[in-house]
Amino acid sequence: MSKKRNKISKKRRIILIVSILLIVLALILFILGLRAKNTGAKKVQASEYRVREESFENIIEITGNVLAAASQDLTIAGSGTVTKVYVQKGDFVKKGQVIIELDASEQEYALAKHDYDTEQKRINGSRREIELMEKQRDVLLKKLEDRKILAYFDGIIAQFSVAEGDYLEAKDSVGVIIDRSYMKAMVEVVETDAQKLKLNQKVYFTFPAYPNKTIEGYVVAYPSVGRITNRGATVVDAELRIDNPPADILPNYSFTGKIEVAAPVTMLIVEREAIGRNGGKSFVEKIQPDGSLVKSDVEVQAYGVNFVEILSGAQAGDLLKSQSTGISGSLRLNSTSAGARSTSGAGMRAVPMMRP
Repeated sequence: MSKKRNKISKKRRIILIVSILLIVLALILFILGLRAKNTGAKKVQASEYRVREESFENIIEITGNVLAAASQDLTIAGSGTVTKVYVQKGDFVKKGQVIIELDASEQEYALAKHDYDTEQKRINGSRREIELMEKQRDVLLKKLEDRKILAYFDGIIAQFSVAEGDYLEAKDSVGVIIDRSYMKAMVEVVETDAQKLKLNQKVYFTFPAYPNKTIEGYVVAYPSVGRITNRGATVVDAELRIDNPPADILPNYSFTGKIEVAAPVTMLIVEREAIGRNGGKSFVEKIQPDGSLVKSDVEVQAYGVNFVEILSGAQAGDLLKSQSTGISGSLRLNSTSAGARSTSGAGMRAVPMMRP
């Protein structure tokens, strides 16, 4: 009985060892299969290259806040009680329009008495006395006019808080008029980019308060001297303008944006390995949907170290067969290449755009 049990135990151990070995072998084969699959995929990928479209922007990046074209703080020159209010918040006013009036009884009396005294002097006064009284009348007229607040330009009442019967002290503010016919902004341009500034360059504004939309403006002025900031940096202050801004854009809103130094440049690029040479000419082999190859002559020029720009003969999305090591590194290509353009100036920025 004991021997029989030992035989059964030994048999079980053998079965267990064989099972473990089979599992380990299966795992090894599975891992090797994955590696082979990945290696094969890499080889396929390495033998094909996709023509891509890439766009470059030559820009100066900016930030700041917009201001109204003009702004008037509605303050009164003297003190007194408000007798007339002619507008309310949101009203459009014309240049010279009266906004409010203060009680002017004292000033009106002083002017009337002065006119009476002047008439008396014309009868028995000297010419010099009359000249002085005429100048004094101008002073009295000014004091009478100071009892009113007038609009200095056409605009909108953006803020307003006063009513008839209110008592105002001299220099009290009752509101603000703004001219919204255009918005303006002063932005700092670093000295390395200042030489790129030109009048009427396009400017593209993006506002957090006006999401997913871009507003176009332009450069209207910049000085011929720089300014040193509190940080010790040298900048040039450029004035920008937005004509007829949307009603949603209010004075003092913040923005980010870019000054367009030159129009965006779009080019087709591909790895150098996709380009072959034959008889002094460059060519590619386009892989068709059915797997067949179509040979096509192309014009190319250098684009950095590992890529070329395709000038003709292929289009974005074309799938090209690898030509082994690609065009020779000793091949003389146009020195004014896209790669050279991409590194010129701090404001140049590449924005890759992939098209299938």
